[in-house]
Amino acid sequence: MMQESQDLIAEMEDFDRFLQTLNDEDWSRPTGFMDWTPWDVVAHLHYFDLVSMSALQGEEVFAETRKELFTAIGGGMTNAEIARQKFGELSPHELLENWRTSCLNMATELGNSDSKRRLPWFGPDMGVRMFTTARYMETWAHSQEVYDLKGVTRVYNDRIKNVAAIGVRTFGWTFINRKLEIPGPAPYVNITAPSGAIWEWNEPSEAEYVRGDAAEFCHVVTQGRNISDTNLEVNGDVAHQWMDIAQCFAGGPVDPPEKGTRTAG
Repeated sequence: MMQESQDLIAEMEDFDRFLQTLNDEDWSRPTGFMDWTPWDVVAHLHYFDLVSMSALQGEEVFAETRKELFTAIGGGMTNAEIARQKFGELSPHELLENWRTSCLNMATELGNSDSKRRLPWFGPDMGVRMFTTARYMETWAHSQEVYDLKGVTRVYNDRIKNVAAIGVRTFGWTFINRKLEIPGPAPYVNITAPSGAIWEWNEPSEAEYVRGDAAEFCHVVTQGRNISDTNLEVNGDVAHQWMDIAQCFAGGPVDPPEKGTRTAG
């Protein structure tokens, strides 16, 4: 099975174990992300894992799923409202069990797919490997909202290279998505993995760079942290512009959390 799929399954299992420590009250408490509750977080992940399964069935099936989602969004529904409409009758336990199943099935099918296969999505088609990396990023990023809610520092491991890689790859997207000109070449990224390994991307530079802890870099590009609340070393106009608004996920432009609002964990 493809490594990215194994990483996704492991991440799901880690988050599942943590979610099982929540009490009944926790499931309905608002997190620091759009006031989503832990129930909303899991429902969102479950919904888009099912959407991903429709993409695996091909363009014809996915076209119906895409139409349904666009119709709901066009009618003014948010992602959270769409998931609540779909799964609102499920208890936290039932929802968690369903998500475990959908994520495992999706990751397994992705992992056993032809690496050259391309899957339809809401923007351009994506190769199976990048598609899986994107699902890993979503799972890791949204789970942080629940860790923050409980004030728990999660244990990081080198699987987060999936997030760092997509964060670097979407440098240009950050600006294009906001209808801004890309201000220059992508800065040099030199970050330290949880294992102590050094991960590097782009041309080495002493003028434009981002250096520091890999987990903090991942939190910034997924907008789980404001750059000001990290110890990342950012140098150069382009690097600062990027880190101030970095966005590695699809959808319309979203601003990072305000300084000091998401710092736990």
